[in-house]
This record gives sequence, C-alpha cells and structure tokens, in this order.
Amino acid sequence: MQNFIFISPNFPTNYWQFCRELKNNGLNVLGIGDQPYEELKPELKASLNEYYKVNSLENYDEVYRAVAFFTFKYGRIDWLESNNEYWLERDAALRTDFHITSGFQTSDMPRIKYKSKMKEYYQKAGIATARYHMVDDFAGCKAFVAQVGYPVVVKPDNGVGASDTHRLSSDKELEEFLAYKEKEHPDVAYIMEEFVRAEVNSYDAIIDAHGNPIFEAGNVSPVSIMDIVNNDDNSIYYIIKDLPEDTRAAGRAAVKSFGVKSRFVHFEFFRMTEDQASMGKKGQIVALEVNMRPCGGFTPDMIDFARSTNVYKIWADMIAFGGTDMPVGEHYYCAFAGRRDGKSFVYSHEQLMQKYQDNMRMVDRIPEALSGAMGNQMYVATFSTRDEMEKFYSDVLAVTDATNAKVQAELTKVLALGEPEAV
Repeated sequence: MQNFIFISPNFPTNYWQFCRELKNNGLNVLGIGDQPYEELKPELKASLNEYYKVNSLENYDEVYRAVAFFTFKYGRIDWLESNNEYWLERDAALRTDFHITSGFQTSDMPRIKYKSKMKEYYQKAGIATARYHMVDDFAGCKAFVAQVGYPVVVKPDNGVGASDTHRLSSDKELEEFLAYKEKEHPDVAYIMEEFVRAEVNSYDAIIDAHGNPIFEAGNVSPVSIMDIVNNDDNSIYYIIKDLPEDTRAAGRAAVKSFGVKSRFVHFEFFRMTEDQASMGKKGQIVALEVNMRPCGGFTPDMIDFARSTNVYKIWADMIAFGGTDMPVGEHYYCAFAGRRDGKSFVYSHEQLMQKYQDNMRMVDRIPEALSGAMGNQMYVATFSTRDEMEKFYSDVLAVTDATNAKVQAELTKVLALGEPEAV
C-alpha cells in the first residue's frame, strides 16, 4: 500500500475530495494540519487514515516531526503534497529531507517559484515574455521605465497570487513604492515588468509520471486579479468550453520545459488584447507565470462542471495507477461571479436564484482567506453558449450607482472581445 501525506488537507475546504479519491484508490492517506481534528469536516475525517495536528504549519520542526512519526509508524512515504501554492517550498523541503522522490525537490524551487527565473524556461519553450527589471533604486528603475514606458507592474519575485502587486503609472508612484518597500519589506526582492494589455488565459492540466497530459482544460480571467484585489472589485472568470489550440500548445511546451511530472498544474498566459511591439500582435499568447498546483479556490469543481467529469479522481488515478479511465462528458462554459459586499446590485440573491436555478452549480459565501481575490458571495453556473454566460454576468453584476455602473460597462466591453477558436 502506498503512503500519501497530504499537507493542510482542510484548506481550501474542497480539497478533502483529493483525499477521498486517494483513499478510494487504496492509498494510506495521512493528513498534517493545524486545525483540531474535531473541527475537520466529516467528509475529510472519513477520507483520512490518520491525522496529525501541529500547532503551526509555519513551524518546520513541528511538521518535520509529524512526517517522521508517520514514517516510523507506516514505513516509507511514497508521496507528499499540499496542492497549495503557499506550501510548495515547504513540500519540496520535506520531500528532500525524507528522500521522497515523487515530486519537486528543494533544488527545483527557483525555476517554479521565482518569476524572474521562470522566464528562461518559457523562452526555451518558445513563448514570449514581458521585459523585466529586478527592483533596485530609483535610477535603475527609471532607466527600465525609459525603455518600456509607464505603466509598469511590480510584485514580489517569489509571491503567491496577486498579493502585494502594484501598477505604477508615474515617477511619483515609483517613489512612493520604493519608500513603501524600504519601510515594509526591505528584504523582499521585487520584479518590475512592462505592462501587458491582455486578459489572462490558463492551461489547467493533470500531468502523468512521463510528463504527458492526461486531462486538459483552461479558464479565462477578463479582469486582472491585481485590479480585483487592489480596487476591491467584483470577480469574474470562467472555464472555457473548449481549450484553444494555441493555449494547449503553449501549456504542453511549458510542461516539457519546466520538467513537470505527476502534478496538477495551473499555467497562466496573457492573451494580448492589442498589439505591443516588444511582444507581438493582438491575440498572441505571452507567458505570465507557472503554478505547480491546481487553480485556486473552487476551480477544480468548476472544471468538473464544465467537463462533466471528476478531476479529483483523475488526479488520484494518476497518483495510484499512472493514468485514468474516468470519462469526460459534455462540455460547457462554467462561469464564476464573485459579488463584493457593500455594493448596490440591481438583482437580489433571490431573484438571481429564481432566474438561473437550472444553471446554478455552487452558491456560497467565499472564505475570508480567498475573498480578497474572489469577492464575498459566489455564484457558479454552467451554460451551453457564450451569449447565455454573458447575460448571466450582466445580471449578477448589474449595479445601481453610477460609479459602479461605469465599471460594469468596462466589464461588458471586455467580455465582448470574444475568444480564439478552439480546435
């Protein structure tokens, strides 16, 4: 029997499904987390063979002792994963220390965690990247801006999601950012990149032990996560009905270049919405960043709805058997809309539920830890056509005041851009 240690299986709250499918496939599923056992979801408890509570997952010595305990009790550990961006480096360190060879080691981390180092591997895959500069002083940054022009985007070189991401549009804002960095994060390395006018398209795939995809999908984010977080906006993105061929090709090329094996991945690309001389023409794919874990939040469930399948099982089948026979059914658009509390919406929750009751797949409050990027109240629904999906977004996000109405008009304009043809 294979032993699988799942780090933080309780967060995100839907990740118990990974554990369930592993256990159904005959693996010994061992959880390590900081939530008391009695507070775990019943479904998660039933999906674990044993759970080890630590006081803090941030404390490496505590987690190390937990892995050592499981190793002593159950023997060699075959797999250790969290499927969580925040713990990728911790996962790799534990694998390295316990000689668990089924995943990334500490030596692999720079190319998959540092945005500056990712560019080399994207370029090896033949995928264009935005020009960049490692933030130093005002003179150095200003020299870079002289090449690429304002605005520029600044973020931690090793960061999670869109946290601490800044769009700078003037020398004054550059000076303010440098002062902020010096005061708040003097030891953090930041990367400055030219601004790409684009929407974000993703390649979401489950990769087998030979580096080949056994399942592929993708999503589109018409509004940047950076803007959602920084402007406290509503959130939208959707699973595309059929993956465009250029996204598929770029995703597969990146998988090979980064040496991905036995993982669920979420690779992000820009699809340019206008020509930019340094990168190419409108519609072209440009690299953004790789994420060696599933797309965040409830996206795995959305992929299930969009493909009439079960990606939790496909992933667990890959772990247990190297492949899967899980069928993929009819394809749909699966739309996520995250409403932000405090905004005045035209349609009430009850009105939306009545109108879209046949389309709704998930309706819930968004956990506090995810609300910055995803809003506070989520609606997930499936549609057979793009027109139906656009009408849904128009209704869910329609607002009554003029300021927000202007934002809504911009969103409608972005959605109207359409999408590349899938092959």
